[in-house]
Amino acid sequence: MNLEEYFARTGYKGSLEKQDLETLTDIFQHHIRAVPFENLSIHCGEKITLELEHVYNKIVRRNRGGWCMENNQLLGWVLKRLGYDTSFLGAYVFNPHQNAYATIMTHLLVKVVIDGKAYIVDGGFGVSYQMWQPMELVSGKDQPQAPGVFRFTEKNAIWYLEKMRRKQYIPNQNFSNSDLLEKKECRKVYMFSLEPRTVEDFRFQCTYLQTSPDSLFTKKSICTLQTTDGFRALIGWTLTETTYNYKENMDLVEFVTLEDEEVEKTLKEKFNITLDRKLVPINVKGFYTI
Repeated sequence: MNLEEYFARTGYKGSLEKQDLETLTDIFQHHIRAVPFENLSIHCGEKITLELEHVYNKIVRRNRGGWCMENNQLLGWVLKRLGYDTSFLGAYVFNPHQNAYATIMTHLLVKVVIDGKAYIVDGGFGVSYQMWQPMELVSGKDQPQAPGVFRFTEKNAIWYLEKMRRKQYIPNQNFSNSDLLEKKECRKVYMFSLEPRTVEDFRFQCTYLQTSPDSLFTKKSICTLQTTDGFRALIGWTLTETTYNYKENMDLVEFVTLEDEEVEKTLKEKFNITLDRKLVPINVKGFYTI
């Protein structure tokens, strides 16, 4: 494993000497625009494991993506190798259908401290809740980014992330009531504490999320990638392409339903992914929002 190979994968060509916020942001944005958030292994007969070398080979050498435990573990390794003060945290994701936070800590994220200020770096959430810049860990402060306005609030040592989105224009009105669309303009994302975590804390969750019939990830085949002006997502057979702020305070959300034979071609053309095994797409209704 080496940094040069990782940066060739993400296309980053900037400084490797500075440990400042500008450099961190640049490295982070190259990652989220090159490495998809995806769970396709579950739906093509592969097992997701958390060994760093396996994660590195999958993302860097096999040109794949991964979910939070893979993307953020790799990002954390890269940043630590560069000299950043990093640690892992664990979050409980908000489920809008149950209007409650998960009872299992399933989301791994990275905390980075620069000049005494703490930032959250999360390259493993995907779709419209993927932050584009490290977020300063301060309570009650609006932090506007291209995807929308993010905000942390802290109460009794528990931190909460929420996001406010713009209005949405959906040209294909057949999808105007799709469960892939987020209905609320302000959405809770996850909650977390500042207790340092290790990858070992996520081994049970890694198995559970890829095997349980109650897991979102067994009910949906998901591949999402951030672009320079929005993001694209393939969920089951539905391809979504979102352009942020294409009109004043409005995002463009375009939907297309693919045929079976178009799925692998779309993965290659839109996400630069070629799978080793046959993908079986799945999209159980009512479980995922953009």
